[in-house]
Amino acid sequence: MSTSTSTARFTLDPAFTVGQVNARVFGSFVEHLGRCVYTGVYEPDHPAADEAGLRTDVLELVRELGVTAIRYPGGNFVSGYKWEDSVGPAEERPRRLDLAWHSTETNRFGLSEYMAFLRKVGPQAEPMMAVNLGTRGVAEALELQEYANHPAGTALSDLRAAHGDKEPFGIRLWCLGNEMDGPWQTGHKTAHEYGRLAAETARAMRQQDPSVELVACGSSSQSMPTFAEWEATVLAETYDLVDHISLHAYYEPTDGDVDSFLASAVDMESFIENVVATADHVGARLKSRKRINLSFDEWNVWYLSRWEEHARTIAPSDWPEAPRLLEDNYSVTDAVVFGSLLIALLRHADRVTVACLAQLVNVIAPIMTEPGGPAWRQTTFFPFAQASAYGRGEVLDVRVDSPTYETKKYGETDLLHATAVRAADGTVTVFAVNRDRTAALPLEVALNGLELTTVTEHSALADADPDARNTLDDPGRVAPHPVEGTAVADGTLTAVLEPLSWNVIRLA
Repeated sequence: MSTSTSTARFTLDPAFTVGQVNARVFGSFVEHLGRCVYTGVYEPDHPAADEAGLRTDVLELVRELGVTAIRYPGGNFVSGYKWEDSVGPAEERPRRLDLAWHSTETNRFGLSEYMAFLRKVGPQAEPMMAVNLGTRGVAEALELQEYANHPAGTALSDLRAAHGDKEPFGIRLWCLGNEMDGPWQTGHKTAHEYGRLAAETARAMRQQDPSVELVACGSSSQSMPTFAEWEATVLAETYDLVDHISLHAYYEPTDGDVDSFLASAVDMESFIENVVATADHVGARLKSRKRINLSFDEWNVWYLSRWEEHARTIAPSDWPEAPRLLEDNYSVTDAVVFGSLLIALLRHADRVTVACLAQLVNVIAPIMTEPGGPAWRQTTFFPFAQASAYGRGEVLDVRVDSPTYETKKYGETDLLHATAVRAADGTVTVFAVNRDRTAALPLEVALNGLELTTVTEHSALADADPDARNTLDDPGRVAPHPVEGTAVADGTLTAVLEPLSWNVIRLA
């Protein structure tokens, strides 16, 4: 990586904004995959389990993380999901084969347990429910909606009450299937097939309740061969019936190319902008004044190639319960990339109104647990918790003038990646990543018309060892640390960003 001592700069001005941050941008994802549910959020035999079998140590960390909307029950899992299996007395629920992750699903944790989990996380935790449009369709989606949301007086709403949940769940936000463009998806469909089914399902769900918010499946990644054409075809069928189109993206270093990995947000931002352009083109073609927003409901650093290697070794006859799958252990480098992805989401707050970090516990997750043992924070925990805590308000338009470096995947790339959020009380938080692996990056920010005079905090996640991680044996190895010397004088913020660092600078 080329290094530079030249200064990165940008200007903040309250007259130039992107949009309000929707709280749902700090969402997450609980799928029946590996140990996310079983021995993750739910472990009845654990010393810290409550009366419902939920791990209270995990609940405390989930609250600290600051997640909002929590998507459930998948993911690939939902395309074989029978919602009826997940309700009623837990000991009477059927065991099923899960084709998505080649596991056995016990259904001991189901819809009622999910809603109880959300209530214990707190009022900020909103349900985001996916319906199965892989192996099922309109009728089953309507049945699930009636069971979950109708107050009383019908067969399914009364069944919910008989199961112990008298009050309706009030689920507003629904995903119409998952990654239906993917050949790996049970019930994979063409864009036209899925678009028609999604439209039929959306129309019927709105007949039952016009106030529901619906997410249509977009492309599983920007690299899909059908990307953009898929969105255009699906939205042509569903434009007036849905509120969001989904995006999914995961990043990992390939062939040891850390410099391109650090620039992953370049791809994420182009993905967002390309989907916006496609959606708006369909809207223009339909002469619609409606605007489709984006639900980036799966994103993370994921060492996907490791899973693909493991998947090739799974014996066809082996269907384990809650196996250890996708338990990536994240480094400082991973956390800096992760923070940059958060910045990308915030920089597009005008159109990205839902986002879900995939996933919440154990599976490519910020929180790890050991069965019968402790729970701890991964390196990625900290950028998310800080963004959720301080990234609420109006995103200011940040256009950086930064030294650059050359990447194989994305060409010339800024060393600085940054955004800023102004809270209702006028305070401002700057989120900034220095992508330079070896050199510190001086930063100057002109503060126009903001009446900011004080740095209340500058914390950085960085380490002399970019491969440092938090583990079962050393759960506190990596954490953000205070940075000295950051100051505001004569309307200008000055700071020095450590090499390979995620930074949070709070101004008042």
